[in-house]
Amino acid sequence: MNINLAKRFREFLPVVVDVETGGINPQTDALLELAAISIKMDNVGKIHPDKTYHYHVLPFKGSILDPVALALNKIDPFHPFRFAVTEDEALSDLFRNISKECINKRCQRAVLVGHNAWFDLAFLNAAKERCEIKKSPFHRFTSLDTATLGALVYGQTVLAKALKKAKIGYSKKSAHSALYDTECTAELFCKIVNEWEFKT
Repeated sequence: MNINLAKRFREFLPVVVDVETGGINPQTDALLELAAISIKMDNVGKIHPDKTYHYHVLPFKGSILDPVALALNKIDPFHPFRFAVTEDEALSDLFRNISKECINKRCQRAVLVGHNAWFDLAFLNAAKERCEIKKSPFHRFTSLDTATLGALVYGQTVLAKALKKAKIGYSKKSAHSALYDTECTAELFCKIVNEWEFKT
């Protein structure tokens, strides 16, 4: 197949992202964990997970930490062994590395891939604004949603159920870790794309 990664996704570099937070409002609730996995393409046109980026994040000043959210993701935001960094440190490092990957893979910019991607993108955009970071490699509003793709291909929108249909292993004990959920979402995204006939 005469195709490269940039051509496959309209010059976008897919980057799978998952966040764990202190609530559901990106403007007021803390971003606590951020994981991202970039995508690469092999010489026969199949895509695979590539580089992994993972950050434990300190709650921004004045942010809300909903006890219900913390019970779900089991995060102690101020535990010293989290070795957490500020939002600015996490985003600056992620954006710098993803920008380099875009250049190396000849993509114009990154596109966020997520399970219910609107949620992850909203938190990423809100943190960017709080940190007054002028430029992000991610498209501001376009995203690729594995919940939608899961509904199309497997009739399932819940990540665990879509993974089961795709015959991808999933551990409930490891769920709601940003890194683990990103790894699972990346596997699901790659499997769906690789099994879908692409017409040039």
